[in-house]
Amino acid sequence: MKRFLPFPLLATALFAMWILLTGFSPGHILLGALVALIVSRTMLSLAPEPPRVRLGWAFVRLAGLVVVDIIRSNIAVAKIILFNPPHRHSDFIELPTDLRSPYALASLALIITATPGSLWVQHDANRHVILIHVLDLVDETEWVTLIRERYERLLMEIFE
Repeated sequence: MKRFLPFPLLATALFAMWILLTGFSPGHILLGALVALIVSRTMLSLAPEPPRVRLGWAFVRLAGLVVVDIIRSNIAVAKIILFNPPHRHSDFIELPTDLRSPYALASLALIITATPGSLWVQHDANRHVILIHVLDLVDETEWVTLIRERYERLLMEIFE
C-alpha cells in the first residue's frame, strides 16, 4: 500500500479539499481521487526528509504564545485601521536566524504571516536572513529580539 500511496495523509487531505471545493458528484470524486494520487506520487521525486519533531512543553508553549500574539495583533491592527495614528511607520526589517530546518523555517513563516501586522517576505538561505514587513514599526531591534526569543528559540527546541 505504501508503494501505491506513499503519502496517505497528503492524498486524503487533497481529496477532501477537492470534494469540498468542487462538490460531491461521481465525476468530481473520480477526478479528485486521480489528482490526489498523482500529486502524492510526485512528492516522491521531491524526496522530503522526514521531520524530527519533539512534541513537549515547547510545542504547547509555542502554540499558546502564537494564539495570544494573534489576538493581541488583531486588536493592535484594528486600532491602527480605525483610528489611523499619524505617527505610524511601516517598514521592512532583516532578521538574522539560526534556524536551519526547513520545517522550522516554514513554521516561523506561518507564525509571522498569521500574526496580523507582520508578513514574511523573503528568506535568504545564503546569509540566513529573513525579510519581514511590519505594519507599525517602532523599534527594529525590539522586533528582532521578540521573534528570536519568543518563536525561534522554541522552534529550535521542537525541530532541531
